Amino acid sequence: MALDIKPTRSELINLKRRIKQTSSGYNLLKMKRDGLFHEFRTLLSEMISAREELVGTYRDALQAISLASSIEGGLSVKSAAIAASKRPEVNVSRRNIMGVVVPKVDGQNLKLSTEDRGLGLIGGSPYIDEAADSYSLLIEKVVKAAEMEATLKRLLEEIEATKRRVNALEFKVIPEMKEAQTFIQLRLEEMEREETFRLKRFKNK
Repeated sequence: MALDIKPTRSELINLKRRIKQTSSGYNLLKMKRDGLFHEFRTLLSEMISAREELVGTYRDALQAISLASSIEGGLSVKSAAIAASKRPEVNVSRRNIMGVVVPKVDGQNLKLSTEDRGLGLIGGSPYIDEAADSYSLLIEKVVKAAEMEATLKRLLEEIEATKRRVNALEFKVIPEMKEAQTFIQLRLEEMEREETFRLKRFKNK
């Protein structure tokens, strides 16, 4: 028994209160663990689908850029890329999932208009437009996948930490407290019997 306890009624009352509070905290942690695990499984399923879409989008983008290069020429494709007046940007902020801070990734200028691409200056091309749109979509999916992957990692870390706390309470802290409660109750009963026996002996004298 790891707890330093005194077999008194006040100690028993305090211990019962602590067991109740600890059990309440244990139940809340279990609810948090289960809730986080549900969020993790849902997001994991979405992540698997997102990765499959990402692979398909990447394949489409490669085909589009290959077609544009073969028809318009590699120089025209490079010129179109250089002519863009804006560049994609990624901003990372934070959001909260059941008390867990996870990254929120937002992209800006991921899909540019024809004007922002500067294609009007070089005449433009439906093949180059298609390639540009394909890569814009690819960037969007990469940004989303990165956010989901980082969120999954953070949720998994919190799930493991919460699981350790739940296990510590379930298999160590609460059992030790209940063992101490039993010890105090038995000791108090023993002391009461001894006192009763002592009083009887005193009366019989």
